[in-house]
Amino acid sequence: MRISKMFIPTLREVPAEAEIASHKLMLRAGLIRKQASGIYSFLPLGYRIFRKIEQIIREEMDRSGAQELMMSALLPAEVYQPSGRWEVFGPEMFRLKDRNERDFCLGPAHEEVFTEIVRNEIRSYKSLPMMLYQIQTKYRDEIRPRFGFMRCREFVMKDAYSFDRDEAGLDMSYSKMYEAYCRIFDRCGLDYIVVDADSGAMGGSGSQEFMVKSEIGEAEVVFCESCGYAANREKAQCVPEMCCPGEEQRCCDELPLEKVATPDARTIEELMKFFNCSPKEFAKTLIFQADDRVVAAMVRGDREINETKLRNHLGCNELNMADPETVKRVTHADVGFAGPVGLGIELIVDPEVAAMKNFVVGANETGYHLKNVNMGRDFKAMAVIDIRNMEEGDGCPKCGSPVKVAHGIEVGHIFKLGTKYSKAFNCTYLDEAGKEHPMVMGSYGIGVNRLMAAIIEQNNDENGIIWPVSIAPYHVVIIPVNATIEEQMKTAERIYSELQSAGVEVILDDRNERAGVKFKDADLIGIPIRITVGKKAEKGIVEYKLRKSSEVKELKIEDAIAQARQEVMSALN
Repeated sequence: MRISKMFIPTLREVPAEAEIASHKLMLRAGLIRKQASGIYSFLPLGYRIFRKIEQIIREEMDRSGAQELMMSALLPAEVYQPSGRWEVFGPEMFRLKDRNERDFCLGPAHEEVFTEIVRNEIRSYKSLPMMLYQIQTKYRDEIRPRFGFMRCREFVMKDAYSFDRDEAGLDMSYSKMYEAYCRIFDRCGLDYIVVDADSGAMGGSGSQEFMVKSEIGEAEVVFCESCGYAANREKAQCVPEMCCPGEEQRCCDELPLEKVATPDARTIEELMKFFNCSPKEFAKTLIFQADDRVVAAMVRGDREINETKLRNHLGCNELNMADPETVKRVTHADVGFAGPVGLGIELIVDPEVAAMKNFVVGANETGYHLKNVNMGRDFKAMAVIDIRNMEEGDGCPKCGSPVKVAHGIEVGHIFKLGTKYSKAFNCTYLDEAGKEHPMVMGSYGIGVNRLMAAIIEQNNDENGIIWPVSIAPYHVVIIPVNATIEEQMKTAERIYSELQSAGVEVILDDRNERAGVKFKDADLIGIPIRITVGKKAEKGIVEYKLRKSSEVKELKIEDAIAQARQEVMSALN
């Protein structure tokens, strides 16, 4: 292609709406344009990159034995009702009615649809295992769309679903998808880690996320450099810290309960000053609204509640902090004075609190706290389970070494669904003896738009994008310094023609612009190889530069063509 004929509306200024590198660069490089909040259109260059990523995904899915199909994005409510997700998705689901007042939605996920199709078409064990996938647009009405493709309301996802006879079969399908995902992300040039994750609304027995470490990532990853343990913070298993290890015996003797007036102390910081002690000697009691019931949860004073863990334990669809009126109704006190003693609602306690002795809690009376509280003697819990966030420096659940916490971008997620959906939809098969069993399912997703943004987040500099060759819109850009000089254009045309014949994707910047403008555009767009044709063209010499390097080499024309071809082919094979 000749750039003079291409639609690449680059921008010199950073759009005010863009906050992160990928969003800024996709807009500036003319890859996308915003239609509405969280909704974007691909322009030609962006769509070319997008299709290359799609093709890598498609090739690796096909290689794994999966078969591609395409489901509808407009789906009736009945599809989601057997699994309960018509309610679970809540306001994130785009809902609408047809002319007959029948409920529909724009599909946010397709587990139910695939399960229904397989239930209706497969009956015998001879047809299993089965792996099906699609690459299709999904719709979710995000409350705060932001960061371009990182959190948007319309996006393309590759979602695959496996159907097996038993757990052993699922393990094999899951392993195939794990390996396929590693190949996909390797081919896309990503530096990623695989972490244990929470299954969320998907359900099932386990899942793993493929994460790209990035400060702009909304997910938090806990990882151990000693043993390799890695988990999403929502899932990370916390090891309880023992109460006052090695300290004097008084910590283990239960002291008499005391009620203390604390009129100006409600927060942990204020209470630390008042009692002159560390936050590890307090326990926070937080009141939550869990669907239609009110519950309480306790963690140590220096810890934060992990709402995902608490929600999973309670089995509720929505979990929110209770409003001040609800807190006062159940505790008979203002916010800041809730405690477990005498509290008449369901109480969930973190194991660290259960191990504490003689700690301070709210007294359920405004202006008062209780000192020397002990679980068992002074209050009881409905459940003692891990409901806190793991913090940097906490002990690894596998080896005990201090863990680290980093932000990450989720680019892929694989789930062992088990029989959650097959039982809900009566998706069964007959074994050799004619006995009926539910199929055992897996689900495997990649956000294609987000993957594209994550690649840019890892591959950019102050001048623009640095695309890996495998997904670059074009492999080589040829820049004649002065398009009006015949010798330069003749040489540029020769290189252009020979690289095209060699199967290299190449563009020729034939614009009558200053060389600096052309260089800036080439760097912004991120073309991996630049060949500059200047004054030495008449001597058969051109400049050769890789986008990822600052080095500029002078090569003979034949050598530049050969090196560009070798560079591209080795990267693609």
